Amino acid sequence: MKEFILAKDELNELFSYLGINEVILLNGDLASGKTTLVQEYAKFLGFKDDINSPTFSIMQSYNNNEFILYHYDIYQGGFENLIKNGLFENFLEPGLHIVEWGDEKLEKALLKFGIKALKIDISIIDDKKRKYIVYE
Repeated sequence: MKEFILAKDELNELFSYLGINEVILLNGDLASGKTTLVQEYAKFLGFKDDINSPTFSIMQSYNNNEFILYHYDIYQGGFENLIKNGLFENFLEPGLHIVEWGDEKLEKALLKFGIKALKIDISIIDDKKRKYIVYE
């Protein structure tokens, strides 16, 4: 476990700790900064796309000609919605997979396929700072 307390303009410290070929499960209260974290990480990695929360589409992917970023939001339908929409198989593809609201069901299913997810819990400290607890 590693803990960071950072403002938005200090996130590079957290990003240098993360990889580009892994699954990251994000959790935190509504408006804690999950989508903002994905947007800033994508910028850090050189993506030029506008990254938006895929709340209604469940998953969006972005390609920067080096690798693919898969961005999921399973708040509405949970793990079951990933399965129902045939999106679980994406996790078997190389790339960076970031899941907002990644839950225990998803984590267990990933482990069955030998995929270990990195988990990040986000909590609000104040208007500018967030606490990021990273579990490997």
